[in-house]
Amino acid sequence: MIQPFDNLDDREIELMFKAPILVCILIAGADGTIDKSEINEAIIMARKETKSKSAVTQYYQELSQDFEDKLKILIQSYPFQAAQRTEMILTELTALNSILPKLDQSFARQFYDSLRKIAERIASSSGGLLGMNSVGSEEAKYIQLSMIRNPGS
Repeated sequence: MIQPFDNLDDREIELMFKAPILVCILIAGADGTIDKSEINEAIIMARKETKSKSAVTQYYQELSQDFEDKLKILIQSYPFQAAQRTEMILTELTALNSILPKLDQSFARQFYDSLRKIAERIASSSGGLLGMNSVGSEEAKYIQLSMIRNPGS
C-alpha cells in the first residue's frame, strides 16, 4: 500500500490508480482514435515516473508493473464512441477533486503535475509533421486537465 493513501477508502484508491490511465485514454482518444504511438507514450511516461526522485515514485512503481495491460483493459471497458467515452472519463477524473485534499499536499501536487505531464506528452506524441510535437484541437481541449483542481493553488 502506498503510504499517502492511508486515509482513502478502496474506491478512492482505485480511482487514484486509474487516473493516469484515464488521462491517457482521454487525451489519446479525444480525436476519436487511440493510436499505437499514444499508447506507447503512455507506457514510457509511466516507466519514467518510476525513476524520478519524487513523492510519487513509489506510486508509479506500483502502477507501472502491468500498466500496458491495465490500459488495454480499461480502453475496452469504455464506449467506442469518443463523445460518450470522454463524458464518462471526465466524470471520473472530476472525482479526484474530493480525493486530492485528503492526501499529503506535496504528494497531491506532484501527482497532479505528473498527470499534466502525461497529458502533454501524449497529446504531442501523435500528429503534426512526422507525428512530432503537434497537439490536435480536440486534445487541446483537455490537455490542461481543467476538470481537476490544482491542489497547489
